Amino acid sequence: MDKSIFKRHELKYLVSAEQREFIESEFARYMIPDEHGESTICNIYYDTPDFRLIRRSLEKPVYKEKLRLRSYGTASKDEKVFLELKKKYKGIVYKRRISLNCDEAQEILENGERFPENSQIAKEINYFLDFYGDIFPAVYLCYDRTAYFGADAPDLRITFDRNISWRTEDINLKVEPYGEQILDIGYSLMEIKAAGSMPLWLAELLAQGGIKQTSFSKYGMAYMTMLRRSMGIRTKKVKSEVTVNV
Repeated sequence: MDKSIFKRHELKYLVSAEQREFIESEFARYMIPDEHGESTICNIYYDTPDFRLIRRSLEKPVYKEKLRLRSYGTASKDEKVFLELKKKYKGIVYKRRISLNCDEAQEILENGERFPENSQIAKEINYFLDFYGDIFPAVYLCYDRTAYFGADAPDLRITFDRNISWRTEDINLKVEPYGEQILDIGYSLMEIKAAGSMPLWLAELLAQGGIKQTSFSKYGMAYMTMLRRSMGIRTKKVKSEVTVNV
């Protein structure tokens, strides 16, 4: 499958430092660390002025979608970034993405223009933009990710995201990562991504470590924090069960 198109199941788990240490040590014989080590991933999530996309997503519909612009580390104006259209239908995630330079991508999106590339992926993104109309850069999200790949199952991927932070100012991939933390100290978001079913050895490790699947959305958590604060409700960092899903 083209590396610009992904179709897979994605399962999420909120893990403590102890649980992460346990599972990383136990799956060492099955998984290979990514050659780049830990990397910083920076994202801009786009939405309508009334936050239609994230509000719809939080309702847990059968089908949902989102649009984000992603860079690996702080981008320069001519650096290639990825514009990703992510869809989820009946639990299966479909992701399409195109690459273009940072300034070009942000200018097209923020000026309400359309992408000139004549690929199927660009057409899907343009259809998305036509359907939702006026969109804007709603939230900047960044985190430090450690990734592993299956030694004998290349479609299996496990990632750990820590230092997940967000902001609603300086929403630009060329600005250094900073923001408000979502998770409590020591916690990571673990994601298991696979084209098929989870291998038995991994299911057994999760059970041994007391690691339970949860529903979690980085953008959803940021939006809910903004919403609660607008209503005068105090917020706190996540460190246990969560139920926000995208």
